[in-house]
Amino acid sequence: MALASVVFVVAALVSLATSWILVTRLERVGDRLGLSEALLGILAALAADAPEITSSISALAQHHRTISAGVVVGSNVFNLAALLGLGAVVSGFVALHRKVVVLGGFVAVWIALCCLGTATGLFSTLEGFIPAALVLLAYLTILGIRRSELQRMPLPARWLAWLGSAIDDEELELADAVRPTKGRLVDALAACGALVVVVLSSVVMERSAVELGRHFHVSGVVIGGVVLAAVTSLPNAVAAVHLAAKGRGSAALSTALNSNNLNVVVGLFIPGTLIGLASPSATGEFTAAAYVTLTVLVLFLAFARRGLSRRAGALIITGYAVFVAVLLIVS
Repeated sequence: MALASVVFVVAALVSLATSWILVTRLERVGDRLGLSEALLGILAALAADAPEITSSISALAQHHRTISAGVVVGSNVFNLAALLGLGAVVSGFVALHRKVVVLGGFVAVWIALCCLGTATGLFSTLEGFIPAALVLLAYLTILGIRRSELQRMPLPARWLAWLGSAIDDEELELADAVRPTKGRLVDALAACGALVVVVLSSVVMERSAVELGRHFHVSGVVIGGVVLAAVTSLPNAVAAVHLAAKGRGSAALSTALNSNNLNVVVGLFIPGTLIGLASPSATGEFTAAAYVTLTVLVLFLAFARRGLSRRAGALIITGYAVFVAVLLIVS
């Protein structure tokens, strides 16, 4: 068990350090490809999500379905507290554009509800994946197309004007927050190497955590939903707190919400559709419900005050603490 503990710590440190290299190199490559600032932010979120997505898939491949779902959904609850709640506490106030909150918030709530519906058995994994993936794909398409192409979409003119304004607000924030240099071939090679290291270290981290959980009789729900969820989400947390402290509220919000969206679609629904997820359980339903509830709370507070104050941040962190306490009790 001493060896397993050392292996877990070393694997976690390697995964976290390498994921930062992966994020920065992919940002450079994305800038070389001419991606918009919003798509660069999403690419960075996907790269930073590599540890939790890999840990989830590894657990699912080992038939640890409870841990797999716990890593993804638990990470999403942690993200809201660490990325936005802690960011607001550290900075004092995270200013946000209401249109950015509504646009990103709609996608985030939609995907969270799809996750909850799947966790409760209301519909199958595939039935949850399809509407979640379609909305996320539409969101990415809107962020990536040119304004002239956006205006030709078959939507009312008022909607198109509102979408263009919301995207412009987010682009302005991200333009200052994400400033990668032009990528070169060495950056692409470094990103590929970093991805391999992140995947391998995350697999080792997941397996050593399972062994430790068995030895100390810790439930898979706690191992996945609390321990692995928090450790694998640290790269996103550091990045978002840094953005919030710099006054880049929309960038911090985009990092948190898009990280959660990608976690569910890529880390839960896609492998779950291919391999299968755990059967509905009380703890799984509670974790998914907490994810939806905290998402709605964050968006309500952000929209009502045009940002998140230190008091709102403390409330979000308290909500996460209650979630962990209840999870420890019921498991």
